[in-house]
Amino acid sequence: MAITRRNALRASLVGGVGAAAAAAAPASAWADPTGTPHAQDPATALRLLKRGNDRWREYCSRHPHEGRGRRAQLVDGQNPFACVLGCADSRVPPELVFDQGLGDLFTIRSAGQVLDGSVLGSLSYAAHIDVPLIVVMGHQSCGAVTAAVEAHETGALPEGHIGFLVEQILEVVESTPDDGEDFIDDCVRANAVHIAEQLRQDADLREKVDSGRLEIVPARYDLETSEVVWL
Repeated sequence: MAITRRNALRASLVGGVGAAAAAAAPASAWADPTGTPHAQDPATALRLLKRGNDRWREYCSRHPHEGRGRRAQLVDGQNPFACVLGCADSRVPPELVFDQGLGDLFTIRSAGQVLDGSVLGSLSYAAHIDVPLIVVMGHQSCGAVTAAVEAHETGALPEGHIGFLVEQILEVVESTPDDGEDFIDDCVRANAVHIAEQLRQDADLREKVDSGRLEIVPARYDLETSEVVWL
């Protein structure tokens, strides 16, 4: 198969000259060493994440795709089956939460899942390498959301870079009804939903979303139960 200019660009991004062949190879060439093919559609990707989180919750993690064969397989390219935009919080590492290994997830992390140029560029890159699913995952007791709630209540923004993070979340906090038992957690959920909707409308992602090739799903991780709840 001839390598077009577009394929050549994609190949250079995913892993150099050696990845050019991988970019043009059929999906079956990317079956993992255990014989399980990577997800090529949003529904399959979501099912794999749910199964991985079930294993994590039940303390039955397999820690897949860490061995010598997997590492060698990934030298010339990558084909992750999902992208996770999660919080930078040390308690919520996506590869552990979803029991996945090297090359499985394209992960992007920022406090409160806040979007900026770097995060959006990373998400666009994930779409460029044909990841079929993006998960926006908030979590219980998020410090960034808590700081935004405190700023909402006191009227005072933190100084410096923390202030930037809080300001990005304030819009969600201010539009979330304070009529439940846990306002902060309501804001965590609303923030994940809000960011997912923003991404669905993003100019770089919208065409793939509208065509069904990319799905963007919000979620919330529970620190007490280790469960990912899909919103």
